[in-house]
Amino acid sequence: MVISHDDADDIVQEVFVKVWNNLDKFKGDSVLFTWLYRIATNEALQFLRKKRSRIWFGNDITEELAEKIESHKSLDGDEIQLKLQKAILRLPDKQRLVFNLRYFEDLSYEEIAAITEVSVGSLKASFHHATKKIEEFLMND
Repeated sequence: MVISHDDADDIVQEVFVKVWNNLDKFKGDSVLFTWLYRIATNEALQFLRKKRSRIWFGNDITEELAEKIESHKSLDGDEIQLKLQKAILRLPDKQRLVFNLRYFEDLSYEEIAAITEVSVGSLKASFHHATKKIEEFLMND
């Protein structure tokens, strides 16, 4: 979601601090996996919102994240992967989250629903719209 490993490391650190500080609040109503994912997801989305608020011209951080993708060593020379990642960056945050959890993490819609507290039907629609937008971007690029 945040592209940069340094940013992801910072978010992971925040997640584990929150988990540690709130471990006594975990009631076991959900699976620990879901609870952790929900905290991590919220932290990533909060990070992106804060980053947007620091940008002076508009709320679009896509360009900044795209530059990080282009300089990312693991994608060096893999043009198809680079195009896919740029297409994913153009998605709204919630669609990008659903796409990443479903496509890359291979989570079921039920698991994503438990993490995001969104209905399965809405998630399916978000994933469908995300894949259509990605497909459109790849065809027109």
